[in-house]
Amino acid sequence: MKVGKVILDGEFVRLEPLEPEHHAALCEAGLDDEIWRWSPDQMTTPEAMKNYIDTALDEQFRGVSLPFVTIEKSSEKVVGSTRFGNISAENLRAEIGWTWINPAWQRTYVNTEAKLLMLTYAFETWKCLRVEFKTDALNEKSRNAILRLGAKQEGIFRQHMICQSGRLRDSVYFSILDNEWQKVKENLWRKLGRN
Repeated sequence: MKVGKVILDGEFVRLEPLEPEHHAALCEAGLDDEIWRWSPDQMTTPEAMKNYIDTALDEQFRGVSLPFVTIEKSSEKVVGSTRFGNISAENLRAEIGWTWINPAWQRTYVNTEAKLLMLTYAFETWKCLRVEFKTDALNEKSRNAILRLGAKQEGIFRQHMICQSGRLRDSVYFSILDNEWQKVKENLWRKLGRN
């Protein structure tokens, strides 16, 4: 499992390695309070977005994350960000998360194809045994989106995180296993209107 910068290119979406130069585009797409409602940290200022990028790139340098900007190809606009995180090469495991999308592009093909690209890379290039997802227990929208991907809910980690606001967050964990991947892949292809 070799972790390094890669471009994941689909029909509608391209995931490019996150770089400091993406700051302005990410601010344009992402300084919306509603995006960060259930996030432990609020990225609602340019300085907060810079910290978000710096943290992601530090984790990438340490080999535990692989962050991307999400580009909607017909407009060539950055519409969000996502990443592989908590990468454990020795256990053939990674988490997909830290995903946010500008509200204009939510519940469209953007997230579906981005997840298809990432899951394909995780299971077919990295040969992962397991891909994980987690979200705030209160975030019904995210929980439903993860279930629609075909992930299985595993449990709730109580008082898992302290949010910037001081609220104690319970986190719901989900996973897809390598022996479930083919069925999940077929489902995602159907959602994108492919055979």
